[in-house]
Amino acid sequence: MRIDHVALYCLDLEGMKEFFIRYFSAVSNDMYHNPKTGLKTYILSFPDSDARLELMTRPEVVDDKENVYRQGFIHLSFSVGSKGKVDSLTKVLNEDGYQVLSGPRTTGDGYYESCILGPEGIQIEVTE
Repeated sequence: MRIDHVALYCLDLEGMKEFFIRYFSAVSNDMYHNPKTGLKTYILSFPDSDARLELMTRPEVVDDKENVYRQGFIHLSFSVGSKGKVDSLTKVLNEDGYQVLSGPRTTGDGYYESCILGPEGIQIEVTE
């Protein structure tokens, strides 16, 4: 058994898609649009991974990201292959205006990572 994909509602569908393309080399399919419900989606694939990310929006989606400790899925983690790549991507994301929440550092459980606050308050871990 394996996870095929995870879905994420967002407000700015195009902006979120471009974030993952720019920083994590995602490849997107063509947008799916259901005119009856207003649902719009992209499914993103990533190099060297079978797991995919579905980005979705619809008119009813609301902004509710006030507490970073809210229940539910809380972050996405991307393994970039080396400590140097963690350092360089964290630096680029920071220079591009994304807040670094922690790291780069070695965590107590042995991961070399940083955590940034991505678009729409999404926490992104960048790991070795």
